[in-house]
Amino acid sequence: MTDLLRTRPASTPAMLAVFDDDTTIAHALTFEAVLAKAKAAQGLIGIEVAEAIVRACNQCSVNAAELADEAALAGTLAIPLIKRLRVPLDDGAADALHKGATSQDVADTILMLQAKKAKSLLLTDLDRIAVALAAIARQRAGTAAVGRTLLQDALPVGFGLRVAQWYAGIVDATRRLRIEISATAKLQFGGAAGARAGLRGKGAAVAAHMAESLGLACDVPWHSRRVGVSAIAAALGIVIGALAKMARDISLLSQNAVREVREPVVSGRGGSSAMAHKHNPTGCQSALSAALRAPGLVASILSGLPAEEERGIGGWQAEGPALTELFLLAAGSAEAMATVAEGLDIDEGAIARNLRAAGIGDDIGESSAIVAAILDNYRNDG
Repeated sequence: MTDLLRTRPASTPAMLAVFDDDTTIAHALTFEAVLAKAKAAQGLIGIEVAEAIVRACNQCSVNAAELADEAALAGTLAIPLIKRLRVPLDDGAADALHKGATSQDVADTILMLQAKKAKSLLLTDLDRIAVALAAIARQRAGTAAVGRTLLQDALPVGFGLRVAQWYAGIVDATRRLRIEISATAKLQFGGAAGARAGLRGKGAAVAAHMAESLGLACDVPWHSRRVGVSAIAAALGIVIGALAKMARDISLLSQNAVREVREPVVSGRGGSSAMAHKHNPTGCQSALSAALRAPGLVASILSGLPAEEERGIGGWQAEGPALTELFLLAAGSAEAMATVAEGLDIDEGAIARNLRAAGIGDDIGESSAIVAAILDNYRNDG
């Protein structure tokens, strides 16, 4: 059983794959294999023991549905997974497996590995949007258009100024996301109470070895310090909101009575099941739907900040599903709006007609200069 009819319309296949069951299990197995190698490197277990553990991890075949049922009872996937891994091991290797770690170490490290991969996917589409919007803003900087405030005709603006503001908001949000994930994508390794007990004082060295092998930054244990995860969630919420700002404006500008822009024609997108004449802005719809869902998800992660003592109950366990959903929504929104930005159909005739009908003149003030300043300020952002 899958839920693709619910998840795929709001996300992308590539982002779904980052967080799917097989990928999650593979990361968990990699964590245990890397932990064994790190402990062997520090002389905490024998090389033969480490090799046996790595073999067990490489050869482990797990039915995700069965593991999910067991994890529902155990409270974490690590418990039933470790039980499976111990089956082919002798007593010495079975005892050495996972020793020094805890289930939250596995869960948090998996989430950071996924966040790092998800960031690269998101940045690709966000960069596409930035490039396309910058080109439109530059080309249309001096195109006089009706400026609207409180949904009413106000004063003229350069059409490119509106687009430049979309651009600036999305670039700002992208920068925040890049910074927060880079700062937070760290190994979690602290053991049962976050003190790295039972490792003969070599826990920091084991952690450094693991972090390097996994491609993550190394840090002291952060089990109950959830600021970084909350920062990623907030940054994702801001990205989704910035994309939705663009989507909101485009959907308003594409109304029949305005018709200043239209989403590009894409096969299979924007039709109506009942009205063949319609061309619906469904790319914008995806982004706006994501923006409705994101704030509650961000709030739920923020509510886990007051984690109890050394390792909390309920808070960090809620983060994984919520953060995953935020990444999925951000990916779907970014891909949809990248397609819209790259193929946006702008009707200069309609823009001019609406401006004449408004009777507000054509003085666009310093629109062109502001566009130039925005593009210049953000050109080297990265």
